[in-house]
Amino acid sequence: MDYMNGLDVTRPRALAGALLLIAALFVGGRYLVGSGTASIEEAPPGEAAGEIDAAPEERLVVHVVGAVRRPGLYRLPHGARISDAVKRAGGATRRADLSLVNLAAQVVDGTQVVVPRRVSAEAGAGSDSAGPASAGGPVRLNTASLDELDALPGVGPVTAQKIVDYREQHGAFSSVDDLDAIPGIGPARLEQLRELVAP
Repeated sequence: MDYMNGLDVTRPRALAGALLLIAALFVGGRYLVGSGTASIEEAPPGEAAGEIDAAPEERLVVHVVGAVRRPGLYRLPHGARISDAVKRAGGATRRADLSLVNLAAQVVDGTQVVVPRRVSAEAGAGSDSAGPASAGGPVRLNTASLDELDALPGVGPVTAQKIVDYREQHGAFSSVDDLDAIPGIGPARLEQLRELVAP
């Protein structure tokens, strides 16, 4: 009888021990899984920090036109000023009127920077066919002076002289398309000048 009572006491203890062991394994497993999850969730902030670090490397894109040496699209660092954009475009020409441009303003991505040409008293007093009058008309290829041709975007003094030489050797320009025969003026430059000049 005592032997049977001993068996009855031992079985519940063994069962309780087994339950405790299962509970310990369950809790330990949840702890390990929870630790793994925490380490995975910590990864994205690190990646986000990398993206923030990379953001300053992006550059602004602006379109510089008007009385500059090399009109076109330029990439500039964040915080750049209008003066930086003008410098990247080769600087202002002699006919540029920089008093009308806020050179200290910050460059805004995707905008156009226009450097206007100065309208001199001589140009205003001349005839309508002598180049850009005070009304800001197109430059007349057949009568424009070297300075007026030089002030055109992307032309410069060398190409301006070639235009004058061409009209002296071949006669008057019959159309703007005749500029294609001038060395240094390709299709892209011709399209750029098309609305700024006339025969």
